This record gives sequence, C-alpha cells and structure tokens, in this order.
Amino acid sequence: MPGSAESRYIRLEVINGKNIQVPSWRIPAGIYVSINVDSRRRWKSAISMLSSDRYVTWGNSVTLSSLSSPALSVEIRAHFELDRTLGGGEVIGELQMSWDELLDHGDEPFDISFPPVRSVHPSLELMAAIVHACDDQDDALFDSVVDCKIARATDAGHTQLAAYVTGETVSHLNDAVEHFQLVLDQYTVSHPDHATALTNLAWARLKGYMRNDFEDIDATTSLFRDALALRPQHHPDHHLSLYNLTRALIWRHSKKGTAADIREAVQLYQELLPLCPEGTYLRSTAAGKNGVDYVIDECNRLPIDASDEGIHFRRVVLELCPLGHQLHPRTLDELAQALQTRFDQHGSIDDLDTSIQLGRKAVSLCPEGHAERDTYLNNLADSLVSRFNHQGKPNDLDEAISLHEEALCLCPVGHKYRDYSLDNLGGVLVDRFKTRGDIDDITRAISLRREALTLCPPGHPRRDTTLNNLALALQTRYNESHVSEDLNEAIELYRESLRLKGLDHPGRPTTLFGLSSVLCSRSTKTQKNEDVEEAITLCQQSLAALSSLHPDRYFSYIWLQEAYLSRYRILHDPADLSLAIENFRLASGHPTQGFPSRIIIAYKWSVAAEQHGDESALEAYNTCFDLLDRHLATRSSTILRREAAAAFNGVRSLPVNAASCAIYHDNLRQAVELAERGRGQQWSLASRLRTPVEDLESANPTLAHNYLELSKLVSDTARSSATIADRAAADREATEYRRVTRQWEDVVAEIRYLPAFSRFLLPLSYEDLQAAARQGPVIIFVASQYSCSAIIVPTSGGPHHVPLPSIALADLKILKDRFTRAIRDSSRMNLGESRTDLIVLLRIIWDQIMLPIVHVLEHVLKLKPRSRIWLCPTAAFTSIPLHAAHPFQTKPDRSGKEPCLEDLYICSYTPTLSALIRSRQSMKRRVPLSFVAIGQGQPGAGKGKALLAVDSELELVHTLVPATANRTTISGDEATRGGALSALQQNTWVHLACHGKQDTKQPYDSHFVMKDEHLTLLDIMEKHIPQAEFAFLSACHTAVGDEETPDEVIHLAAGLQFSGFKSVVGTLWEVDDSVAKHVVEAFYGYMFGDLKKGGVMDCTRAAWALNCATHAVKTKVPLEQRMVFVHIGV
Repeated sequence: MPGSAESRYIRLEVINGKNIQVPSWRIPAGIYVSINVDSRRRWKSAISMLSSDRYVTWGNSVTLSSLSSPALSVEIRAHFELDRTLGGGEVIGELQMSWDELLDHGDEPFDISFPPVRSVHPSLELMAAIVHACDDQDDALFDSVVDCKIARATDAGHTQLAAYVTGETVSHLNDAVEHFQLVLDQYTVSHPDHATALTNLAWARLKGYMRNDFEDIDATTSLFRDALALRPQHHPDHHLSLYNLTRALIWRHSKKGTAADIREAVQLYQELLPLCPEGTYLRSTAAGKNGVDYVIDECNRLPIDASDEGIHFRRVVLELCPLGHQLHPRTLDELAQALQTRFDQHGSIDDLDTSIQLGRKAVSLCPEGHAERDTYLNNLADSLVSRFNHQGKPNDLDEAISLHEEALCLCPVGHKYRDYSLDNLGGVLVDRFKTRGDIDDITRAISLRREALTLCPPGHPRRDTTLNNLALALQTRYNESHVSEDLNEAIELYRESLRLKGLDHPGRPTTLFGLSSVLCSRSTKTQKNEDVEEAITLCQQSLAALSSLHPDRYFSYIWLQEAYLSRYRILHDPADLSLAIENFRLASGHPTQGFPSRIIIAYKWSVAAEQHGDESALEAYNTCFDLLDRHLATRSSTILRREAAAAFNGVRSLPVNAASCAIYHDNLRQAVELAERGRGQQWSLASRLRTPVEDLESANPTLAHNYLELSKLVSDTARSSATIADRAAADREATEYRRVTRQWEDVVAEIRYLPAFSRFLLPLSYEDLQAAARQGPVIIFVASQYSCSAIIVPTSGGPHHVPLPSIALADLKILKDRFTRAIRDSSRMNLGESRTDLIVLLRIIWDQIMLPIVHVLEHVLKLKPRSRIWLCPTAAFTSIPLHAAHPFQTKPDRSGKEPCLEDLYICSYTPTLSALIRSRQSMKRRVPLSFVAIGQGQPGAGKGKALLAVDSELELVHTLVPATANRTTISGDEATRGGALSALQQNTWVHLACHGKQDTKQPYDSHFVMKDEHLTLLDIMEKHIPQAEFAFLSACHTAVGDEETPDEVIHLAAGLQFSGFKSVVGTLWEVDDSVAKHVVEAFYGYMFGDLKKGGVMDCTRAAWALNCATHAVKTKVPLEQRMVFVHIGV
C-alpha cells in the first residue's frame, strides 16, 4: 500500500451519481454529496440538478487527510431549495469505507453503491489519488457542522417523513409534522426562511393526505399557496413552489373532483413548464402522467364552457400538450367543441372556421384504427353542417356526409355509439334533401333513424332525442310528399319525445317547436283550429324556456309565425297577421342564425306580406337585400359570390318583386332604388374595391391611402383564395379574407364619419342614381310575377311609371323562346328573303312594350328626336331585343313608314344605373389614346370553326382608324390569352374579332377564344383598367345574360365595362363574320368621320355611330345581323 496512514493526503473527485431517488418522493431542487473532513467540518459538493433518468453530474474534487478521520464517511442528500436552506436536506444514502478501500482502485474511476431506495441502489462514480500535500482545494466547499435547534428539527422532519413514506407508520408522519411545525413556529412571515418552513410542513401533510392518514387538504393547499406568495417570479425557488401547489391541487381534485382545482393547475403548469429545463427530473415529473398529462386528461372531461374565459382556458390546455403529445388530438377536439358552442351562442363565423380547422387536425392525427377517430369524424361533420347552415356552401354538406359515412363504418352493429352515428348521418341527409330534393336522401335518412330508435329502447338515455329526430325526418318528407301517415307518425313521435323530457330538459324547446310545426301542417290540411291553438301554446312555451340570444329562438319564431298565419287563414283576425309578421321580423333578425336561413325567412316574409296585402312587404324586401349583401360579402371570390346568390331559388326574382311592390305602393323612387340594389349585387360587391376616391383624397389623404391599400389587399386575398383546392387551406384563406375585410370595413366606417362622406359605398338613393340620366332618360324594365311595367328615370324630377298591361311575365318567357327560334330560322335564309316571324315579334315588342314608353318620352318628357336613351332591362326583359322594336307599318297619311325605336332615339343599354354612373365618373381621367385590334380566326382544334373574314376585318379596321391613334394589330399566334390581356391593359380603344362564347350556367367562364387558352370574363374583371375607353366586340354572344341569376347582367360586354371600358359594342347572338365587316366598316366610318374636320376620338359617339351604321347597311346585312349589335355604356 503506498505511503503510510500518518502521512497520506488523498484527492477525491466526485464525478457523478446514478439511480438517485429521494425516499420521500419529494422533488428535489438539487442533489449534493457530503463528505466528512474532520470532527468539525464536512465538505459539500455543488448542488446539481437531477436529470430525468435520475443521473447527477458534479465533477467536484476535495483533498482529504487520512489523519483527520479513521474512515471516509459519504452521504448523498437532496436539497429542496435553491435559495436559503434549513438543515442538510433529506438523506438519500450514506456509506462509510476505509481509506484503503478507497485507494484499491488505483487511478481509475470506480463506483460505490449505497443501500437501496425503492429496490434500486444509488451509486456514485469516484476517482481517488494520493497527493503529497494538501495543496489546492479548487472545488471544495466546506461547511462547519452546525448543531442548532432549527437545523436539527428540520433534518429530523425529513428523516421521519422518509421513514413514513418507506414504512407507512403513521407515528413517523406525526413526528415529521411536529418537527416541521416546530420550525415554522420559529419564523415570522417576513423571515426569509418562512416559505421553506411552510413548504416542508405542507409536504408532510400532503403525503399523509395521499395515504388517507391526514384529512385537511384545504389547509395544506393554503400552506403551499402562502409559500408561493413569498416566492414571486424571479425567486430562485418560484418554480418549485409552483410545482408543489400543483401537486396539492391535483390530489385534492383526484379525491374531491373540484373543477376549480384542475383549472388552476392548468394556469400554474402554463407558467411552470417553461421554467423547467428539458431533461430534468422536475420537467419529466411535471410533464408526466401524474402531472400535466393528468391535468389535461381531466380538463378534457370537463363540461364545455363557451365563455371567453372558457375558450382561453382550452387554448392554454392545448399549449400544454403540443403536437406529438398523445392527448393532442383530444385536446384539439375539446377546443373545437368549445368554439362550436360559442358559435352556436353568438354566431361568430371565425369561431366556426377555427373549430373546423382544429377538427381537421384532430382527424388527421387519428389514422384508421384509432379508438377515437369516429368521435372526431362526427364532431368535424357537425361543425361543417353548422357552417353549411350559416353560409350555404354545398361542399361543406357533402363533406359532412362523407365524414358521417366513415364514422358509421367505424361503429358496426353492437358498437355502443352506433345509434348516435346513425342519427347523425340521417340528420345530414335530411339537410341535403332540403337543399337538393333527392328523395333517396330522405328515404335513407328515415331508415337510418328508425334503426337508431331500435337501438334506444324505453329507458335508454338518448331515446327522447332519437324520437325527436325521426319525427323531424318524417315531417321533412311530409312537407314534400304530403303523405298523411308521415305527418301523423311525426306527431306521435314528437309527443312521446316531449313526455320523456322534463321541464328543465335542455332539448325540450326543440321538441316543443317541432311538435308545433307538425300541428300547423295538420291544421293547414284539416282546418282544425285546435291544432293551431296548441301549436301557438307550444311555441310560446319554447320561447319562455330560451334565453334572448339562444339559437333555437329562431326556430320558435319561425313556427310561431306559421301558427299565427294558420290561425289567420282560419279566423281572418288581423291581429294574427300582425303577430305573424312580427315573428317573421324577429326570426330574420336573430343574430345567432346564419345568413342563408335568415335570407330564406325574410324572403318568405315578403311573400306572405304580398299575399295578404300587409304593408311590411317593403320592409321585408329591404331586410332580404341587407342580409344578402352581408352574406355575399363573406365570399372571397367573384365566382363564390355568384354561387352563393344562385343558391336561393326564390330570391332570384327579389329585385323585380321588390320594385313591383314599391310601384304598387306608389313609391317610384324606392322602386328604382330596390331594382338597382338587388340587380347589381355582384357588380357592386366587386366594384366597391374600385370606387374613385378623388374627393376623399382631397378631404383626407391619409384615410384615402389606407382605403386604397386595404382595397388592394382584400382584392389580392380574394384572388389567391380562388385558386386553392385543399379544403383546409381554403378554410384558412377564408379566415384571412374575413380578417382583412374587417380592417377594410373599419376604414370605410371611419370615412363615413367625415362630414361629406356619410353615405360612402352605401346603396345609392334615387337622387344619387338619377346621375345616370344626365345625358338622357334611363328606362328600367320590371317583369315580376305581380306585374310588368317600366320606370323612366328622367334627367331631372321624379320617375315616371309606365304600366305594361298587355304583357305578363309568362308572355315574356314565350317571347324569348320565339325569338330564339326566329333568329335561328333567319340565319338560314338568303339576304332577300322576308323575316316574317322576326318582324311579327319586333312588332309585338313595339306595340306592347315600347309604344307606351315612347308616348311618355314624347308627350310627357318632351324628348327631342334622336336624343339618347338608355335601356335597363331586368329579369325576363334581358332576353328581349328591346332596341329593335319596330311597328313595321305605314303612316296613316301614307307619307312613309312609321318610325321604329332606333329611328326616334339613339339607344344604349346599361346593366345597372351605377355602372353608367361609374363610367361617367371615370371619364374625367383622360390619357393618350391608343388603339389595338385583336383577332383570332384560326383558334385551333376543338375551339370552333375558322373565321375566314377575321384577317380582312382587322385590315379594314387598321385602314379606318386614324394613324394618330397609335394603332397596333395582334393576330394569329400572337393572339393568345396573355397577349390579349396585356393589350387590353395597355390600350384605351380595343377591337376584338374572334369567337365569343357565353356560358349561361357559369357566366364568369364566358370567354373569347384565343390561340392557346380562353380569355374569360373573370380574367377581364380581375384587371382594373381605368384608362380604357372603348371596345368593339365583333364576336358572338358578348351581351347575353345569366340564366341562374337573371337579374344580374353578367356577360362579356358588362365585364369589360366593369374593368374600365366606358363604352362597349357587343352582340346578343351569333355573328356572321362574312357580313359583320359591313357593320364594322360603317361604324368606324361614322365614328371617325369628323376627325378630318378637326374632331377627336370620342367614345361617347359610339351609340350614335352604331345607330347610323345599322341603318346604312340595310341592303347588305340581314335584319337579324343588324339587330345583333348593341351599345352598352356612355
């Protein structure tokens, strides 16, 4: 053995520790090693943090003299504070070994093992070497052995608590509590060690509570809470006190189930986890199954709280289990359900969209075979149905059905939730049947719900709901098929469901108004007043049970108005009609219901008011327009807005019905406003982002700049969302669109506070709209189911009503079909053949439509011959060539032929009055003129026949347009979609000669045929070309409207006008390119005839030039090819 016992100095390095466990299970602040130096001193290593795998690293060293002590005494201890400590902490292991044993390992590291803690031996890795002198103590930390009462009591408390935990002897617990209480009694609240004393006592009491040896958990929790208050943020032991309090709250919750405890624990963990370094024992314990995991799991069992605080709480819980955590999908779903519930209560679409996004994530994280996939599928489907009901997007309903189908497959016969899944799938099929009318959907829905009912026998907790839902499906089928058996069974099912629901049952109001609705249906059939009286009572009961903003009040209002209307039809009491109207008003204004449902009920209100002669009809129409505006504004693209508008079948005729109603009430100014407002919704929603702001820039440049920037941002966001196919991404983009739209709306609201801008972007009043008639009267043609008439808006003064009693809506539809046949037949005739059918039809237009209007123009307005007039047809009038009206007869004095409309006046069309006003406003900005002729006569295979006359037409145009117009020509391979779009943007005057195709089903896909791709109406509309002036569309079908929304004039010519062209010549049907060149030659001849006399190119001459040209080519061009050209705009 080297050296002698009398002279040895030993340098001992404490490297690390393994399998370190605290006997009392308490979480340590750190672990240290204590070694005796002599009888008065002990050496302590640094306090190092315990890792998640119970490993500690020190690397501290000490030089010891073998003379100071007969043997080496080593202890591993746990400290529970990083700040000031009381005593030496809890002993984990202690060991004595001789100096010779220590030196037996040479210069190599070696392990020493301690007695087991919970069957595992803690160990230390050491390295010992003899040194010749006690030279340096580089890492040594020496403590005097302190023998004070507080330290002894504290250490004794730790010893007794460890003995209690390992041996389960209650006397040890009592001793530990007594020792820790003694220490606490020595300190006032202000003493720096008070928090440590509180914590030690609290832990002893908590250990007793865990084993049912101590009862007062509330006082124990208070001790931890007091300690935390003494260790605020930035205190070295703040995180430990946070953890300690969570343990008390979790244990109290586990035994008492107090929701407040688990909610508080969530808030504490939100603060605690960022303070716990990854890889530490504290982190692994806090984030483990008895820590955060327990808290999250228990939170996911809490009832849904849709308050703002509840939603915030759910978001915090989600932060505690990030992606990859096993509870992440369930927590996503819980937040989704809370947001869905808040949407149900308050109607914020952002909540619903976020709920759907979270639901999609939850489903995506649960592949096939996951135990909870069916639940997440059902919940996501429910949210999609809610959005369908709110926004009317058909894709949402189809996706919901697919999700419910998959969920049902995951719930085979015998599955405990099969009835629930059957019921859900039946519900969405009922919704789809209501939308699309496929009888297979409702038949299957009833079958599914019957099966669900068999799985819910008497006594089953969901039997009442299943009865109610089957009744609803049968009622839905009765409304379509009117089979009495369905109605009677629905009544009995509703009654049984109601009997199973107590007065305080949350689903009782739903069954009350459901039963009320079927009783109303039966009373309509039997005329029995008893059913109506019961229905009214039931609805009143349902309303009494619902809060003022409960979503189900909407349905109660609906069925209460139906009940009152039913009683009105039986008893004819005006009070019942008034009550019905009031419930229409309440239902259409109920804020928690989606726009589609409210639009439909407002429309039904207008129908009922019209049928019964109630004065609220105009209010109903205005309500419907307001709701439709707001609904369409939620759509981020032009196509989506049109689809949303087209989804409401009855609403298509709303503008003309509203105008007709206003006419009936002798309110012509409002008739003009209503016709304009309803007719131009597609254009007005798009054009509001392009409103000229010159006046605003003068009044408030900053606000004008903000408005323009946000308008561009909204437009850009809309365009980007239109190209997204992925549904989840589309949902996110829709949310972003609404966000920037709200910012835009905030700026608009700010603008309206300015003195002269109170009606900025609001629907135009009659006085505003009359600006359209500045250069000549505008004639609005109204064709509704109630009457056909015209309203003339003069240059000044009030509007004039011109009844058209000789023609009805049905006559116009017949007239349209006859014109289609006559045009087709005429196109097959030679130039010299008589167009007898066409002449007869044009004479009908003259006699029954235009002649009464001409009388007012001549004799009331004293309009001079050859003055300009603008025709603004609506509904069925849009398919009639009004400008070509002709008497085709000789004057009574045989001095010549009676003049036709185009002999008397220069006719133009305008899609809306607003479009004409915008065109005139933008005429103020003039730029240097440039003219481009675009032609494509060889479109390629599958794109139409070759147009052999196109090249010669382009050459002709080139010779007719003055050289000063900076003229260019694009044709052949250069006439591509991109080339044409670029030319439209770079030139002020455009001539287009090519195939044109109007898509009547999807008008935004209407297009000009180019060499590569189609140049669509949507392409044109998305280009803002404010400098553009004139376009001649020598192509087919460029001014034909939309079949789905006939009160919206959506065609190629109107699209060019919207994009910036002030004056457009378009076509109503197919153009024969071999004769069109005669019209083109004559038109440009008149258009530029005055230039040699010093005139200028003026797009406002286009209507006059077209009028002259069609007269000039009578001998060269057949009637149907002269009529085909129309002028639109200024």
